[in-house]
Amino acid sequence: MNVQGLQMVEATATSFEEQYENGVSLVEARMMEIVDSEVEMLRDASRHVIGAGGKRVRPRLVLLSFAALGGDDFSRVSSIAGAVELLHTASIVHDDINDHGVLRRGRPSVNALYGRTFALLTGDFLFTKVYELIAPYANMNTVLAEATTALVEGETMQAVAVKQRQFTRATYYRIIGLKTAALFAAAARMGAMAAGGSAREAEALSNYGWRIGLAFQIIDDVLDVVGSPEQLGKTSGIDMQQGRGFAVAYETADGKPIDPQFVDPMLSIRQHVLNGDALKEARMQAERFVDEAVDEIAFLPDPPAKAALIALAHSVVDRDL
Repeated sequence: MNVQGLQMVEATATSFEEQYENGVSLVEARMMEIVDSEVEMLRDASRHVIGAGGKRVRPRLVLLSFAALGGDDFSRVSSIAGAVELLHTASIVHDDINDHGVLRRGRPSVNALYGRTFALLTGDFLFTKVYELIAPYANMNTVLAEATTALVEGETMQAVAVKQRQFTRATYYRIIGLKTAALFAAAARMGAMAAGGSAREAEALSNYGWRIGLAFQIIDDVLDVVGSPEQLGKTSGIDMQQGRGFAVAYETADGKPIDPQFVDPMLSIRQHVLNGDALKEARMQAERFVDEAVDEIAFLPDPPAKAALIALAHSVVDRDL
């Protein structure tokens, strides 16, 4: 169904849940529409990775933040939500080049299907489409640009930390704040801005998004250690093999960084996590971030959208570990 058809479906939906899920479908359609191209390789590769689906937490943050402050027409924010998700999608296409990932969202990665050169170009194409989507929203361009800058800075900081073998807990939290939480925060803030929210409301939702992003990445990194490719929908263990996931963020007893350069990286790291308290501590920290996120929005009214924001927060940590 095209965007116009989905807008008509949304208009006839009776419950908030129906409107919300139709809004998510509207975002999906908008993303598929924007990546149309006369260059078939770009179009097909882009639709391949978009069509694989995903949790869509970032666009859901846009939709729910918008609705929590009184927004009632998700078509008004479908392009904003689509831009946020395309930015994330472009980044993972490039990640799979760097990581040699062959599986993404349960499908062969763009890198595996088309090779490094075309995967790089596909990621670049998706980045350009992000700004085509967000361009009409003048006051949000800076918000998204800052989140994009943070993402690149976080990925770069991560690579430098691994190369220099200085991957401490403090470094880890700084990195995930930049590469993941910043975009979550931007998504929530832009949803609030689109609804005409006050500065206080926008800041609260941004803080909520930030903490959800931190929790999300912690759980993702732990799953990268203990999960299977089938469970994750992507190649598992890559972050651990490259010395940049959650487990190596722990210092030794004397406060020195754990050396990520193991003879057998996966075996050593799995033993470190599963034989100690790191796994339990990781989940507890993620849950604390979720509790803090929920506290940030406690003052908001109680429409269904607020309940959905709370449920979304808890779903971030309620994944199999």
